[in-house]
Amino acid sequence: MYISTRGNYPPATASEVIYMGMVPTGGLFVPEKTPRLSPDQVAAMAGLPYPALAEKLLGYYLDDYTPEEIRESVKAAYGDNFYHRDVAPVAKLEGYGGVLELFHGPTAAFKDMALQLTPRLLSQAIRKGGQGRELLILVATSGDTGKAALEGFKDVPGIRIACFFPDEGVSQAQEMQMRTTDGMNTYVYSVEGNFDDCQNGVKEVFGDEAFSRGLASRGWQLSSANSINWGRLCPQIVYYFYAYYSMARASRTTIGQPMHFVVPTGNFGNILSAWYAREMGLPIGKLICASNENKVLTDFFATGHYDRNRDFYKTSSPSMDILISSNLERFLFAVSGQDAGAIRGYMAELAEKGSFTVDGNLLRKMQDLVWAGSADEKEAAEEIRRVYETHRYLMDTHTAVGSAVYGKYIRESGDRTPAVLDATASPYKFSKSVLEALSGEVYPVGADESRLAEILAERTGIPVHPALAGLDKKPILHDRRLKRGGIKSAVEEIIRGT
Repeated sequence: MYISTRGNYPPATASEVIYMGMVPTGGLFVPEKTPRLSPDQVAAMAGLPYPALAEKLLGYYLDDYTPEEIRESVKAAYGDNFYHRDVAPVAKLEGYGGVLELFHGPTAAFKDMALQLTPRLLSQAIRKGGQGRELLILVATSGDTGKAALEGFKDVPGIRIACFFPDEGVSQAQEMQMRTTDGMNTYVYSVEGNFDDCQNGVKEVFGDEAFSRGLASRGWQLSSANSINWGRLCPQIVYYFYAYYSMARASRTTIGQPMHFVVPTGNFGNILSAWYAREMGLPIGKLICASNENKVLTDFFATGHYDRNRDFYKTSSPSMDILISSNLERFLFAVSGQDAGAIRGYMAELAEKGSFTVDGNLLRKMQDLVWAGSADEKEAAEEIRRVYETHRYLMDTHTAVGSAVYGKYIRESGDRTPAVLDATASPYKFSKSVLEALSGEVYPVGADESRLAEILAERTGIPVHPALAGLDKKPILHDRRLKRGGIKSAVEEIIRGT
């Protein structure tokens, strides 16, 4: 069963929480107990290909789905839609152990790893519940989740999806991916402000019980494809197991030995999935949480004081331009011993004052699990250039932040435990920034990123990701823009227009 981080909702099944997206009365769903595997059980899965591993691990969490339903969903999610036979290969890179490439899916970002599966789980949840309502998926995105969700949900019967991204707050390639999405059930909006304005707007809609009741009376139910939905977060656990086994197969570690993971972090979902893998029994040592200049998480893990009342920076790694990391709530709930009262207090303070502080005992527990650091724009650009010149390996801006932070971790700790760095997106989603980092040149704002991608490919000999090639030739199908606070009105328009 799944329970609320704020203790304000009765326990629910896996399909129910995937259907609802988040707790209707505020808060996030988490497993009442994390499945715990023995060392022998962990070792026994080492030879499984990615789809079979996903089927096995998801079965521990989705226990009101039949094995056939899980198998059907996994088979459809991880097939010819991925451009690499291993789905999530681990590249060898000296000094790291490995780089977990999570960008071989249909939208060239790690969000595909879950969002090719989530719509299938959600469709099955609808059939199980038999509610007979139309479902409207709301997605706040800082860049990559939007296109991955749109691609996963487009033309799924009984479901409509609305995606909200910060105006001028994503890369040109990311914006073009979203605005050119086809499908009769897709809606895309840019929103005045930053990602937090998008995320807060979506949460406000979910948290308005009167509004939700009104939608229900008209035959509609809201849900989410962000990592606030357990159906988005759970599939990400799989690739941490797969990376560990890949490292063992390559003789870069042995089964049973600890291994670190370095995770570029914004909303705390990706790194939280690694933590769940650790809790299940995967021998993960340290989780290294990498932030860009919006280093609210770095400061929190250093001091125990979470404070969103600070300058917001638009950076070349926009998926990390976040000051409210929603999934941190799940982590705090678990590490505090499932203290729902404490979580209610923290989240109330965050909503009212923009900050909260945890006690010293909780801070020490957090620090035992997570080491947090940050890298600024200059450091990230230098890392792109250094890694390419040294290893001929091309990183995107987010992965470069992770790489730079990992270097700081080694220098500070001297710890040489094998580590895997998450590569969260193709460098061709951020061609302008990557090319500027390599060349030292500065291209004008609004420069044609499709042309810059061609230049980058010519310079490096690394082909443009197939999902991004020819993006400039596709027609713009969505051109809606909203003022800050306009998300609820947009939802109303979608409902009225049907």
